[in-house]
Parts: sequence; structure tokens; C-alpha cells
Amino acid sequence: MYVRDAKNREEVWLLDNIEAMGLDETAFRSRDYVIAIDEESGEKAGFGRIRIHKPDDAPEICELTSIGVVKAWREQGVGAHVIERLIDKAGDDGFEAVYALVGVPDFLAQFGFEAIEVDDLPGKLRERLGAKRERTEPDAIPMMLSVGEFEMPDRLRERFKSARPQETTPSDTDDADDMAEEFGIDPDEATYKYDTGRQ
Repeated sequence: MYVRDAKNREEVWLLDNIEAMGLDETAFRSRDYVIAIDEESGEKAGFGRIRIHKPDDAPEICELTSIGVVKAWREQGVGAHVIERLIDKAGDDGFEAVYALVGVPDFLAQFGFEAIEVDDLPGKLRERLGAKRERTEPDAIPMMLSVGEFEMPDRLRERFKSARPQETTPSDTDDADDMAEEFGIDPDEATYKYDTGRQ
């Protein structure tokens, strides 16, 4: 398993997964993303994005956003390594701090991110937080990390080394109604699976 920059040809895969996971696709550009890949199968396991904000009267701001892991690959350190790669890229680009606007702060806290007050956010990110709360994450809070203080928990590094796709069942992924709709069946109108309609 490794994490690399996304390629243009992966745009459709990214957009499909961003939509399926209900993530933020504002100002989408595939070149802003990294993707976790299984080296044996070539299967894509997760992704994340750096979004650079360029205020007119202030230094550029780096935000981590749209971080997602495919269901079969969850709880194996994939998201952690996507974040590590994004932090490395931010550092290489000269950023000393990165921000994230998230509804699940505990996940990022394990890497050294700290919750901050909305008033401590740069202006561009205050606007973005309001928009994100309206569109995708009503409980989003601002977090910040000094790039040099990123920490990868050993347990997540070990999990990532042996990551394998887990078998999922319909109950793990979608409920029966969602599956039916995926196949173009209206669950409110449909009858039994093998019902031919004959009396």
C-alpha cells in the first residue's frame, strides 16, 4: 500500500467516491488530491485533498479536505497515511500550518490537530466553514496543526503495512432500499424478488 498524487484519468473515480461519501467537492481539481493504492491489485483505497486559499491581503492558507476511505479498506490506517502524505506536501510547499474543518475532530486529534475558535480562523476559512456547515457538515469545527508537530500513531503505521480489502456484505454498505434504488427499483412499489405478477 502506498499513497501518491492523483492522475487526471482518476477524476471520475474521485468524483464518484466524493459524491457517494457525501464529501465536499467545491472547486474540484484532481491534481489537488492524493490517492492510496494497493500495490498488489492496483485497487484504490482512499484519497484526500489539499486546498490552497489565496486571500488578496494575506498569506496563502492550506486546508486539508475531502478525505475519504473506501468501505472495504477502513480501519486499516489508510486515512492516516493519506493525511500524512498531505501534510508532507504542505510542508514541501512551505506551509508551517494546515487547517481542517471537520465534523469528527477525534480522528484528526490523534495526529496532533487541535480545535481552535472560529474567530482564530483566517477570514477565508471562516467563510468556508459557514458554507461547509450549510452544505455537507453541519457539525464541522475548525482544527489546526503545525506541520512539524504531525504524529503518526504506531498502531496505524502497522495496520497500513498489512492492509487488505475486507469483504463487505449489503448490510455493511447499504440497506436494502439503497441497494434496490441502485438497480433502478422503487422499493415502495416493488414486490417479492421472484414475483412474476401472476395470480
